[in-house]
Amino acid sequence: MLAKRIIPCLDVRDGKVVKGVNFEGIKEVGDPVACAEEYNKQGADEIVFYDITASYEGRGVFLDVVRETAKKVFVPLTVGGGIKTVDDIRETLRAGADKVSVNSQAVKNPQLIKDGADIFGSQCICVGIDAKKVADGKWTVYINGGRVDMKLDLIEWVKKVQELGAGEICLNSIDADGTKEGFDIEMLKAVCDACTIPVIASGGAGKINDFYEVFEKTNATAALAASLFHFKELTVGEVKEYCKSKNVLVR
Repeated sequence: MLAKRIIPCLDVRDGKVVKGVNFEGIKEVGDPVACAEEYNKQGADEIVFYDITASYEGRGVFLDVVRETAKKVFVPLTVGGGIKTVDDIRETLRAGADKVSVNSQAVKNPQLIKDGADIFGSQCICVGIDAKKVADGKWTVYINGGRVDMKLDLIEWVKKVQELGAGEICLNSIDADGTKEGFDIEMLKAVCDACTIPVIASGGAGKINDFYEVFEKTNATAALAASLFHFKELTVGEVKEYCKSKNVLVR
């Protein structure tokens, strides 16, 4: 069995780490490089950077932040936001990212997943998915930071993403995002059951038990959180110790 990973996520806008609730009410948290260094010290298994307005504003990825972070942080770095082409993937990996996360662009151009996996290897391609419940057991995929409903069935998209060669899915629940009411267990179970590639749970972590619950009730291989770590309510180390105390195998 794979050891579970704990991943802090840094949403970046205009060079600053920010956090909102259900993608609204954005607050500044701090400097991305300094935040990443702190999580590196705390024992994060990986760090995720999302440029949350790059797709919406039609910008490229923030490579200067990636380069600075890669010099100072020695855990895998996943970078998303504004990655539209194979060249963007190449430049992001060259800047020091270990993986790229493609979300909006993957929905608009699924070939990007296949091309990225073929050229750089599946392990470099994480597909980020923002989804929202529309009916019992049904969810739809959104793009552009949760702004645009693509009327695309989540489970069908998950299967297609795996078929195209993605190495991992980062599944974010728009309904749970920033609410601190726990991960979206129902949606995560459905997605984990529909694919065999690793799934990162994202959106809704509010207390230490939420991490245990997501690993206990779903096959998610990692849990990602932002607010809890940014506002120093919990450290990565505390979460890992708690999971270990509940007999969850963590790194």
